[in-house]
Amino acid sequence: MDGSEVLRPDGRTWSAAELMAAEDAGWGEVHVLMDSLTPDQAERPGYYPEGWSAKDALAHMGSWLAEAGVLLQRIAVGTYRPEEVDVDAMNEQFLAAMKDIPLQTARAQATAARARMLQAWGALPELTPDAAFWIHKSGAEHYAEHLPRLREWVAELRAAS
Repeated sequence: MDGSEVLRPDGRTWSAAELMAAEDAGWGEVHVLMDSLTPDQAERPGYYPEGWSAKDALAHMGSWLAEAGVLLQRIAVGTYRPEEVDVDAMNEQFLAAMKDIPLQTARAQATAARARMLQAWGALPELTPDAAFWIHKSGAEHYAEHLPRLREWVAELRAAS
């Protein structure tokens, strides 16, 4: 992470420091909310009407962090092909693979996946637009997609206790 800047889709730029700050803040809030739940609450369906629990949301975010680590490695060695990433198919695959894992495993997987993504990011010779996209997409942007519902769901679970 050399502090270089890359162009964002909205025409502004991202710096490595901005990406890291946004990723870290989102990750921190996800964990504050998850840590406030009992294991039973974390595994209770209702986060999404399709039957997701908060644990499922954490496992989903962890799966995308893991995938980002792989994609960043591919970017680093020149084998990344954006057309090969089918987000919808991967979401289905991740849900099927992670649905029945215990909460502690989901926490460990998400933490390890984030560490691996950060390691792959740190190994990049430069922050390219593709790398910045996946760092943001799997981290800060992804957390921002899930945090509003996670906040609501935690409040609902607390009110029901």
